[in-house]
Amino acid sequence: MCGIVGYVGTRRVVPILLEGLRRLEYRGYDSAGLVYYFEGKLERYRAKGKLANLETVVDDYIGTASSTGIGHTRWATHGAPTELNAHPHTDCSGELVVVHNGIIENYHSLRTELTAKGHIFASETDTEVLAHLIEDCLDGDLVAAVREALARVDGSYAIGVLWAKEPEMLVAARNHSPLVMGVGENACYIASDIPALLPYTRDVIFLDDMEMAVLKKGEYEILQVEDGTALEKPISTIDWNAGMAEKAGFKHFMLKEIFEQPQAILNTVSGRIVPETGIVELPEVGLDDQAIKKIERIALVACGTSWHAALVAKYWIEKWVGIPVEVDIASEFRYRHLLVDDRVLTISISQSGETADTLAGIRRAGAKGSRILTICNVVGSTMTREADGIIYTHAGPEIGVASTKAFTSQLAALFLLTLYLGQVRETMDAAIRKEYGSALISMCGLIEEELPRLQGEIRTLIEKYYDARDFLFVGRGVNFPIALEGALKLKEISYIHAEGYAAGELKHGPIALIDKDMPVLALVPKDDVYQKTVSNVEEIKARQGRLVLIGTAGDEHLSSLTEDVLYLPEVLPDLNPLLYTIPAQLLSYEIANRRGCDVDQPRNLAKSVTVE
Repeated sequence: MCGIVGYVGTRRVVPILLEGLRRLEYRGYDSAGLVYYFEGKLERYRAKGKLANLETVVDDYIGTASSTGIGHTRWATHGAPTELNAHPHTDCSGELVVVHNGIIENYHSLRTELTAKGHIFASETDTEVLAHLIEDCLDGDLVAAVREALARVDGSYAIGVLWAKEPEMLVAARNHSPLVMGVGENACYIASDIPALLPYTRDVIFLDDMEMAVLKKGEYEILQVEDGTALEKPISTIDWNAGMAEKAGFKHFMLKEIFEQPQAILNTVSGRIVPETGIVELPEVGLDDQAIKKIERIALVACGTSWHAALVAKYWIEKWVGIPVEVDIASEFRYRHLLVDDRVLTISISQSGETADTLAGIRRAGAKGSRILTICNVVGSTMTREADGIIYTHAGPEIGVASTKAFTSQLAALFLLTLYLGQVRETMDAAIRKEYGSALISMCGLIEEELPRLQGEIRTLIEKYYDARDFLFVGRGVNFPIALEGALKLKEISYIHAEGYAAGELKHGPIALIDKDMPVLALVPKDDVYQKTVSNVEEIKARQGRLVLIGTAGDEHLSSLTEDVLYLPEVLPDLNPLLYTIPAQLLSYEIANRRGCDVDQPRNLAKSVTVE
């Protein structure tokens, strides 16, 4: 989710870069930098922290008579958020610079190869590999060198490249990371998102995967990365205002982030699983194979939505790894009498890595000898610094208070961990691991395909339910935590009282609430507890409950129980939580939007709870 801005034209470049980066601040970042060409060389400036720090550094150079440059705000994925790791990154000569958004999956092997050739690296980032790789391919033709370098790269990227020997040209390319061109009078622009371009032009060209652009003053060429074939791309005129542009045309950040989930999941699993073999690579867990084999128990510690992700992981780990798992709400874990030692692995889950209760809990567990593994979205956060091992999710910044893409990214990371533990402890057959690994990767495309249809159906369906006072969510097995998560989302943003229950628990008390005014959303996939869940649904129907069912495509029995059925494709049962959370999120969003609630900033809530 880094911010990229580039300009080549006739105006002074530094103010354009700073203004563009300022308009991308909503994407989140931990450092910033820019570079421009002036009097025969590249001038590079970087700063840790907020953009204001970079502005202070370059304040004396605002009026520099340079008209070519690129800027960047970084959201750390590889390497801590430091000035040294901030973009732009240079090659050995300092004459070539690169900014990059995405993840280079094979950067370890490329770095090793380039180091052996004599290249000297100055940062911990995957991006710097690109600068040196392009340098290694460069023989007078920058475009050819970029194409040759990208042919060797695995992963996602949106890049901007500037070379001191061709200072009136920028080269850009994308694959699985957004990049848009702007076209103006005697000027061309690149940016990772539209808001950076709006002060200067509303004429844009959206680059697609494996496409590159060569930008000069008022002229450009678009090519295929693979073979260099020239492409004709239409110019689109943007009529959004700045607020709409930040949300990519979505009404709220939450909805935008719901639709970003396929990419967030893909970013989290990319480079960590080999689809052809099912081998999972998680060197960052901080535990060698012997230590993993000695684990006798796992304690999962989290708050709120992250706690629901932990509940799902309990089902996965106990089923496939055979280790007992306890799931604790962090605010309880930190104060109870802990029975943990060096045979217990404590896993904290947090979007921000700063959650006060979770931090306190892992500190207590660590003091008792437990090894600490954290699953987190923010590089360099307190929790990651204090853990023995880390699995970063790559959801990017999440602006909406109600977590969506951070949750599904946590699920993806936890399922990867399950596969990895099963691999090391040899409790999971290699063929099954391969099947589930491939299915996890395929899930990204499946969710992307289903999202528009689901939103349309749910927008119609909620007209019956948006004014409800109460709502129940029910599920069984691995989908029970998704019922809890769905209820949390609804109460968070719509202020409707909602509760999640294990469907089999209804008859032990909550069924007394069921009447003709009580909406009940039930998760009913075709899995090993399907018949049991259907029986619970029929009990609700017999008491005149207003049913909304989410189930497997082709299950006609559900349609006989209610006309309000949302169908989803059949997937491997253990992956249903990733899929079934999507309509639950959309239902909550559409109801809150219909009620006129402040979806992105619901009352009384903060994005990160850093106090007790």
